[in-house]
Amino acid sequence: MLNDLRQTRLEKLNNLISAGLQVYPEKSKKDFANAHALENFDDLLIRQLAEDIFLTGRVRSLRQMGALIFFHIEDESGKIQCLLKKDFSGEELFNLFGGNIDIGDFVQVEGKLFKTKTEEKTVQVKDWKILSKAINPIPTEFYGLKDKEELLRKRYLDLMINPETREIFKKKNIFWKAVREFLDNEGFLEVDTPVLEDVPGGADARPFITHHNALNRDFYLRISLELPLKRLLVGGFEKVYEIGKVFRNEGIDAEHLQDYIAMEFYWAYSDMKKGMDLVEKMYKGIVKKITGGMETEYDGNKINWDNDWVVLDYFEEFKKATGIDLSDDVSVEQLKKKADELGIKYEKSYGKGRMIDTIYKKTIRINLIQPCFLTGHPIEVSPLAKKDPKNPNRVLRFQPIAGGSELGNGFSELNDPIDQRARFEEQMKLKTAGDEEAQTLDEDFVEALEYGMPPAVGFGLSERLFSFILNKPIRETVIFPPMKEKISD
Repeated sequence: MLNDLRQTRLEKLNNLISAGLQVYPEKSKKDFANAHALENFDDLLIRQLAEDIFLTGRVRSLRQMGALIFFHIEDESGKIQCLLKKDFSGEELFNLFGGNIDIGDFVQVEGKLFKTKTEEKTVQVKDWKILSKAINPIPTEFYGLKDKEELLRKRYLDLMINPETREIFKKKNIFWKAVREFLDNEGFLEVDTPVLEDVPGGADARPFITHHNALNRDFYLRISLELPLKRLLVGGFEKVYEIGKVFRNEGIDAEHLQDYIAMEFYWAYSDMKKGMDLVEKMYKGIVKKITGGMETEYDGNKINWDNDWVVLDYFEEFKKATGIDLSDDVSVEQLKKKADELGIKYEKSYGKGRMIDTIYKKTIRINLIQPCFLTGHPIEVSPLAKKDPKNPNRVLRFQPIAGGSELGNGFSELNDPIDQRARFEEQMKLKTAGDEEAQTLDEDFVEALEYGMPPAVGFGLSERLFSFILNKPIRETVIFPPMKEKISD
């Protein structure tokens, strides 16, 4: 069926070529968007006394009634009805259009606006021009395209047939503009650091490896923006941020992708409290700009962003959920026993930090629905954060959480090079024991700290926050998400 339709369209393409038309011309003429024509209809009627208007778009509907052809063309702004009359345009143009133009083709029309008997604003076409012949039919017109995997794989079709999908990416543009404008207004400098790294660092994640032919050596695709930005604090910058791609060779789920856009900022001579105040202000502004209000929905829960965010203590919440006081000398075996009691799965290779984090996610995080900050994480799960001077088992770390989901991560940054080296060495022991996501010792970064880095607060978020605000799986908010290889029928 599809092959027959395609063959018919190829024949129509040849008919247009035989008639002397350029089927894929370089130039087109468009006076303004279709929506502008509809919104300024009365003013354009006056203008048309002197000249015709030119509009363009994809043909989205088409019906012929004797010597009349009604069709709609759609551009990014919207659809407008067009009318081609044989006695107005001439028989040759009329027959060429009626016999060879299909839904899906791009055309340019020239004519004047008028209202039909049903008061629909319409272009009476005097002349038309083919801009692009669609050889394949639009899916919904003939055989439908409902499969979500196929829509993601062929996102151009999703964008073509689902206006709500296009709206997602317009809102995503607003999201990143809001982040950038907020930080710019707060005096931060946007910078750009390398994607290829000697040592993957700044997060617990398995990296991608690539080979640099000119240098004949392997590099890692960055898993975080953190360590290069902190080097800039060493160099003398005080407020910096970056928005860019990071890559993590890990599993796919509703909240995670292997490559995604992240933002991190670093603020010298600041502290965790100031960082939390800034983040809360930024998130509220982002939600307002994307939604127009301060309430969203996620996983069946109403999320109210407008309230003052509660600050929760990690150690207190962990003790409530498990009975374990992390201030004590807790062993890996105790944590695994507790996980077994709670029915929480884990890998045998997990060390203390990974076990704490696994239990926390299944007992604490899932119950944090309204926006809040979780603070004071165990040192074992935070190798880049400054120790709490009141308790060396804790660090000065904060995470905004809502709907049971982590929506960012911030620290008072560790700037003690001796402490940093010791923590990297502990991470390397975990890596040697089989933890592929443990962090790698970065000698150059430690050396940079030895030249002195001022006290600072750092924070990072990713496009997960955007997908959370829209209440959608993250890959549905990425234009071209990575997909499994399609198995041929």
